[in-house]
Amino acid sequence: MKLYIRNMVCSRCKMSVEKTLLESGLHPHNIELGEVEVEEELSKEQQKELNDALRKNGFEIIDSKKSQTIEKIKNLIVTLIHHSDETPGVNLSEYISSNIHQDYHYLSNLFSEVEGTTIEKYYIHQRIEKVKELLVYDELSLSQIADQLGYSSVAYLSNQFKKITGFTPSYYKSLKEHKRRNIEEL
Repeated sequence: MKLYIRNMVCSRCKMSVEKTLLESGLHPHNIELGEVEVEEELSKEQQKELNDALRKNGFEIIDSKKSQTIEKIKNLIVTLIHHSDETPGVNLSEYISSNIHQDYHYLSNLFSEVEGTTIEKYYIHQRIEKVKELLVYDELSLSQIADQLGYSSVAYLSNQFKKITGFTPSYYKSLKEHKRRNIEEL
């Protein structure tokens, strides 16, 4: 049985969900961001109990098709930005529609309707969070960060960063208390 789970955005999330499934007596055999396959068919009551256990750790089972699609879009973007070297040169609309196998215009409208923001804005916010992370690590120059994340120039990255955060990248880097947000809060 395939289950769709909200807020699975990293490898630690996958481990946490797997632990919850095992503690619930289930046998997961494929765990991906936002999706889990278990050997068992779950009754509504079992799904409710599992959902209660997952919620204790910030996750929840998604049962509507629209919500599942939204979560797939978010997970694709999170994977692309935070867990892939593929970002530069990727056409976002083609990437999403080819991975979900649906028309991008439909997906874009659905995302905006449900989330109250566009896919593009969500993508930009994810990129800025990655920039923040890389600035905090202080291992790459701003030019290298811009190149790694597929920005056309340092100036474009800096303008977008300031527009989203209110700070220049260099000022943000100098702050003692970095105000990064959790991926699932975006």
